[in-house]
Amino acid sequence: MLSVSNLSVQFGKRVLFDEVNTSFNHGNCYGIIGANGAGKSTFLKVITGEMEPNSGHVHLEPGKRMSVLEQDHFACDDFPVLETVIRGNKPLYAIKKEMDDLYAKPDFSDADSNRVGELQIKYEEMNGWNAESDAAAMLSNLDISEAQHYTFMKDLDGKQKVRVLLAQALFGNPDVLIMDEPTNDLDYETIQWLENFLANYENTVIVVSHDRHFLDAVCTHISDVDFGKINHYSGNYTFWYESSQLAAKQRAQQNKKSEEKKKELEEFIARFSANVAKSKQATSRKKMIDKLNIEDIRPSSRRYPAIIFEQEREAGDQILNVENLAAEADGKTLFSEIDINLAKNDKVVVYSKDARAATAFYEILNGNQQPTAGSFKWGVTTNQSYLPLDNAMYFDTEDSLVDWLRQYAKTDEEREAVFLRGFLGKMLFSGDEALKSAKVLSGGEKVRCMLSRMMMVRANVLMLDEPTNHLDLESITAFNNSLIKFKGTVLLTTHDHAFAQSVGNRVVELTPKGVIDRHMTFDEYMLDSKIKELREKMYA
Repeated sequence: MLSVSNLSVQFGKRVLFDEVNTSFNHGNCYGIIGANGAGKSTFLKVITGEMEPNSGHVHLEPGKRMSVLEQDHFACDDFPVLETVIRGNKPLYAIKKEMDDLYAKPDFSDADSNRVGELQIKYEEMNGWNAESDAAAMLSNLDISEAQHYTFMKDLDGKQKVRVLLAQALFGNPDVLIMDEPTNDLDYETIQWLENFLANYENTVIVVSHDRHFLDAVCTHISDVDFGKINHYSGNYTFWYESSQLAAKQRAQQNKKSEEKKKELEEFIARFSANVAKSKQATSRKKMIDKLNIEDIRPSSRRYPAIIFEQEREAGDQILNVENLAAEADGKTLFSEIDINLAKNDKVVVYSKDARAATAFYEILNGNQQPTAGSFKWGVTTNQSYLPLDNAMYFDTEDSLVDWLRQYAKTDEEREAVFLRGFLGKMLFSGDEALKSAKVLSGGEKVRCMLSRMMMVRANVLMLDEPTNHLDLESITAFNNSLIKFKGTVLLTTHDHAFAQSVGNRVVELTPKGVIDRHMTFDEYMLDSKIKELREKMYA
């Protein structure tokens, strides 16, 4: 279907890909993973023709069509919504445009008539006469109302634009679908729709994503970008992660017999296959694991940061009491009448349709913003640590990372350079990286520093506003596992579905008309029909 031969990509002295040979087969969905900077997005640009490789070539089977999810949200601003979707099928749109141009000619000739006849035959073969109704149906499925189908793209808000561009990429059943971070800026319901659509999609999908729930829901293969090569592994992300961890553990067990290791791997595959069979993602495309050879399971070279949250002291029964809390932004009510009483061991997913609401809530609880109304009180035995959405103020300094982290140390031992460098090393700042200025850090590095700060504080209440932003999959996975094990209280807002589902045991939704508060998992909350009705009323 799609193959690359002897592909090499190099920027200066840095080699991203070195003579890569691989293929992407019909009916499979490939999740491209790799450390930050490994070249995932670059690889997509090469196979879509947006970037030329230094050597090698990309081959798409003749007669097959490739579609790419548009990253530029303003690229189609001057087109109507329905036309934008149809433009996703370029051959079909080209025929439609040529026919329209011919019909518009004031001197329409016999030759023009013959040409229109030829085009109409091609158009019919491509199901062109149903293009508008198919595009409209797809838009409606993505919650773009019929009234908006003939408005211009520039008149839609950001989230609506993303959904239209998604419809554009999916329109016309492309043979190869390329998507770079497709779940960014999508709400829960739209992601659910996309997961279900792709899980049953019969053609080839290649996707880069940091959303583990999404990768688990849609992928038949994981394609690992590592040391300039791309290796395909059968199964979804969780299978790749757990199997590579098991293989790494086995490699360290020198004394264990190979027969025992083989049996252990076979049992792992059997267990995982049984779980997949029970899940909603089990479709005809999810049978790859059954065909898996245990020799295909190999340890990963990935490095995971050592994220471990400990408490200086255990909190008492009184954690947080919130009464009649309200907040506004730009004259709009973000939330009001919020009454919450947090209990010990609560791990709360704080949710709202307006992302600003959750941020305002955290800023109020941390004394950085005044509420419009109401009050809150922390339990006397609690101490809090906060990971804000915007961490820029923490890094406005020329201090080295060692000196930056030192300010959060609590003991003389922790203030020692040896201790701090060892601590930063475990957070993947090895060697001289620990000495670089805090001002020059990337987004992911800043978040890892903020997590280091939080670990130093040893709080018993953690507040996390979009904690997975800027992090790679390795850091997200390590962070996720540490929160599951954490014995204290957590308040968490995240677009990462797997994060919310695996950590949370309570959901608190902040709405303009009050709070919805339920002790249940995130999935149970979102799938509950009575809660769905209530949510609609609270936002109406």
